[in-house]
Amino acid sequence: MRNSIGGLFVAWATAAAAEPEWRAGAAQVVITPPAGAPLAGYYHARNAEGTLDDLYAKALVLQDGTNTVAWVTLDLITTTFSLTREARSEIERRTGIPGSNVLISATHAHTGPELTDRGRRGALFSDTTTATNAVTTAYSDHLPTLIAEAVARAQAQQSPVHLSAATGRCDQLAFNRRFYLQDGSVAWNPGKLNPNVMLPAGPTDPKVGLLLIEPPHPPAQLVPAVAAFVNFAMHPDTVGGTQFSADFPGALSRRLADYHGTNCVTLFANGTCGNLNHLDVNWVRQQSTRAEAERLGTILAASVFLAEKSLRPVPRARLQVRSTTVALPLAPIAPEEVTEARLTVRTGNDRTRENFLKLVKAYQVLDVAAREGRPLEVEVQVIALGNELAWVSLPGEIFVELGLALKRRSPFRQTFLAELANGSIGYIPDRRSYAEGNYEPISARCAAGSGEQLVEVAVKLLEELAVRPANAAP
Repeated sequence: MRNSIGGLFVAWATAAAAEPEWRAGAAQVVITPPAGAPLAGYYHARNAEGTLDDLYAKALVLQDGTNTVAWVTLDLITTTFSLTREARSEIERRTGIPGSNVLISATHAHTGPELTDRGRRGALFSDTTTATNAVTTAYSDHLPTLIAEAVARAQAQQSPVHLSAATGRCDQLAFNRRFYLQDGSVAWNPGKLNPNVMLPAGPTDPKVGLLLIEPPHPPAQLVPAVAAFVNFAMHPDTVGGTQFSADFPGALSRRLADYHGTNCVTLFANGTCGNLNHLDVNWVRQQSTRAEAERLGTILAASVFLAEKSLRPVPRARLQVRSTTVALPLAPIAPEEVTEARLTVRTGNDRTRENFLKLVKAYQVLDVAAREGRPLEVEVQVIALGNELAWVSLPGEIFVELGLALKRRSPFRQTFLAELANGSIGYIPDRRSYAEGNYEPISARCAAGSGEQLVEVAVKLLEELAVRPANAAP
């Protein structure tokens, strides 16, 4: 008996020694531009008059002893393909972390700066004057350096960590912004207390994904956390105005820091929220203020705190990364639409709903025409941590129906979805919504079925990384 126990102990010790030791570090770097920089998010030009709260590049670096992965979240309207390429290159040069092991996503803050390489609309708003164009160009050129600095600082702060994960819920915070009206049509943001509204045209995703990174500690003890990775699907278009702000993800970060320590870095990855926002059409109160962003961030933080009661340790496992390039078909346009689009852009006015949608269509036509028939080449990236956790990057504003389908089909216990990641092509609705029309399908540069194509690719990558060893239990 003694020999058996001794042999069991030796076997356990050997297995434990073979398990990877996680080391992680997190850091954030201010990326707020100077006042006067063009603001992104709308179809009319506006320049920032100041800063309500700073914008950040936030980085989490995790290694398992063999592989190292970095996540970056940006308080920006989007990521671009050129930004992703240049940031990954600079990260690899400075840290040695392979660029292919870096996932970069944007929170989609509508009170962040315009970037270069954003198509005809972004170029127009940056080119209002030579000075504003120079500001946008200089900012975009320097941004990869700031992103790499955040990752380098996170890498330098690595130490042994404990990982735990949970899935919570946050109901009645996000709403589907597309609605069926009494005449059978589908409206987009139809206005509060609109008597013609019948019911939402789609679902929401109330799930809150959480990964908490802490130093090793006794389970009953609260210690300052290294980082929190939070995943929730809702448009950050709350603050409005002409001052820089990280919107509700900024408020979320401040609330979590109140509990987990001032050095806790909260990375917020927006889920598939292409057709979701915070506007409750059955509530009369105005919801476009800084105070509203604080309210939303506080409620979401409360959902995170509730989820922490069900945190479960993540078994030690290997990090794996896989990605692929997907060619998506262009939205169909007619040759005569190009001439009309050019005229609309020169004379368009977005102050009425009808003219606004004409302007949306005009920019879509011009961007599609500029491709000269070439498909949209985008990246889908999957990061897996054993068979427990997975992250999927998606290249645009994805409709929630697609995200829900992807999560249902994922073989992992918990799957984080990061949209506007590693570059973006704008809106990617589900096939049904193309037929129903209105703003997002009109704006989409890719053809109907593109979203479903991305889901299939992502599921295939997830299944490849979730293959169990031959001797694993079924």
